[in-house]
Amino acid sequence: MSADWLDITRGDAPLIVSIPHAGIDIPEDIARDLVSVERARRDADLHVDRLYSIAREFGATIVRTAISRTVVDVNRMPDGETLYPGQFTTGLCPAVTFDGEPLYLPGREPDEAEIERRRAAWYQPYHDALRAEVDRLRGGHPRLVLYDAHSIRSLAPKLFTGELPHFNIGTNDGRSCAPGLTQAVEQACDASDFTRVTNGRFKGGWITRHYGWPRAERVHAIQMELAMRTYLDEVPAAEWPPLWDATRAEPCRDVLRRVLAACIDFAGERE
Repeated sequence: MSADWLDITRGDAPLIVSIPHAGIDIPEDIARDLVSVERARRDADLHVDRLYSIAREFGATIVRTAISRTVVDVNRMPDGETLYPGQFTTGLCPAVTFDGEPLYLPGREPDEAEIERRRAAWYQPYHDALRAEVDRLRGGHPRLVLYDAHSIRSLAPKLFTGELPHFNIGTNDGRSCAPGLTQAVEQACDASDFTRVTNGRFKGGWITRHYGWPRAERVHAIQMELAMRTYLDEVPAAEWPPLWDATRAEPCRDVLRRVLAACIDFAGERE
């Protein structure tokens, strides 16, 4: 099932992989208001859709959007409120990049009417699709895992200090999933030479926090934020974006296979 910007690959396993930020498509009517399309695409979770194509091996459902997060960020609160009070972050329709650079030409930033248009055109349909897949799968399994897949540059000084660990697990400080799922994912990551942190700088965005209701709905949501160096060779800004290299990504994919298997094993356990 797919639209020109929304792709849904359906499986029957108790696992949904959400990929909200790998898209780089920017409609022409929005692109002409930007400082540059290249700048607007720089904060994409590059190649995460290719990285997680392995989820099909597990019968997982994959929901992803091709629309750039610059157009509308489907992992933000629908009212635009920040998920990280007191810390720098970008909004529902970002006006600046992760480096604080303006995305729009002066006076061309989206107003409330334009934000509402984008919310209706792309944000709500993405969440309608996620909710439909949650409802489809939840009834046939003891538990369901919604795994929100992300990546980011290893160095982003306005967002965090120093170099980000390779694997960054977010569970909204333990609220969005049971401890058993967190521990299973941690163990899968720790059985490697990569570094890992749980609920560090990234605790999970709106998708993790909104869908993760482990007690009431038996839906356990967890976010994985990968430092990009985990699966590709980050390059200087002048040479951005880095190219996809399946061989370079394979050690990371090996860990992610264990992570996804751990999610499915957890979901199959009866409480």
